[in-house]
Amino acid sequence: MSIHTRRGLLGGLGAAALPLPAFAQNRTITDALGREVTIRPRPERVVVMFNYEEFTAIAGTAGWDRVAGMNRIVWEGWRPAIFSRYSAVIPALARMPDVGNTDEGTFGAEKVISLRPDLLMMPAWAWNAAETVRTQIAAAGIPILVFDYNAQTLERHVASTRAIGAAMGTPDRAEALVERYRRNMGEILDRAQRAGGAPRVHLELGQGGPGVIGNSYAASTMWGRIFATLGARNIAEGRIPGSYGPISAEAVLAADPQVLFIGASSWANRPLAVRTGYGVAPEETRRGLAPYAARPGWAGLTAIRRGELHAMEHGLCRTLFDDTATLYIAQRLWPGVFEGADPVAALADYHARFLPVAFSGTWMLPWRA
Repeated sequence: MSIHTRRGLLGGLGAAALPLPAFAQNRTITDALGREVTIRPRPERVVVMFNYEEFTAIAGTAGWDRVAGMNRIVWEGWRPAIFSRYSAVIPALARMPDVGNTDEGTFGAEKVISLRPDLLMMPAWAWNAAETVRTQIAAAGIPILVFDYNAQTLERHVASTRAIGAAMGTPDRAEALVERYRRNMGEILDRAQRAGGAPRVHLELGQGGPGVIGNSYAASTMWGRIFATLGARNIAEGRIPGSYGPISAEAVLAADPQVLFIGASSWANRPLAVRTGYGVAPEETRRGLAPYAARPGWAGLTAIRRGELHAMEHGLCRTLFDDTATLYIAQRLWPGVFEGADPVAALADYHARFLPVAFSGTWMLPWRA
């Protein structure tokens, strides 16, 4: 992820920041990185840079009344179908100022400082990518809280949720989400451990269609972390440099996965992608998924012969509801042990309890009806 900086920044904009008042009512909370962050009793102008559905679940829709800016591209730009549903019930989203994104090199300290926030919440990947920019923001007196759902660990999920809840004054909502997540993941992992064995599994991001080999994920992040947590054998492990990247078609054939997942979503400007999400019918998802089964050599794979090719909404990982995706994956890896489990119903229940948008559409399903 790239860093965007401007010369002369602090001289021109530093005075516009709102430094923390030096009185006893300030609070100190611990973020996902274990950093102690001192904030005002009630931050009134917050900039949020990612995990907007998590922020909504934790802070409630009223929490958006105190948001002064956001990284728009990662929500409105990448998944406009989801963003439009939220903006319909949270009108402030439509006019929310943009602070840019590290991937595109558009994230700049001057954008944040000009909004006069009293708190910046940013994901760990942006924190790591934007050292110069965040140092400038901190020097302007703006506290920075880091959350990390990308690590895909129980510890980071819990720490992130509690930190956001503490900052936004909604600790009860945060704790309800923490307890739900702990309970569900505990039950899933208990069943998986009792099932034993390590089925061979593979997930490929399906943005470009079957003619393009998409990214897979190592155990250090996202889907790879879920596979490792479940105790499955991820065929991408050791075959990609770093945390994610494509693996060769020959490697997939040689590894012969027993269960295959194609990451899908409602991405913008991805006409060949497998589509999932709100309002997407199962037939549409299966139309995009079927050509993967016809890839050269795939007919002989164990997963294809057994009908174990599945679409999985990519937005289900690195979230507070990724337990539903974990349950679906575990159910396909050990069907007998997870008989009767209903991950789709679990996702619908999460929407009903914590989110302001109605559940609909297709989020995870097998290639064959």
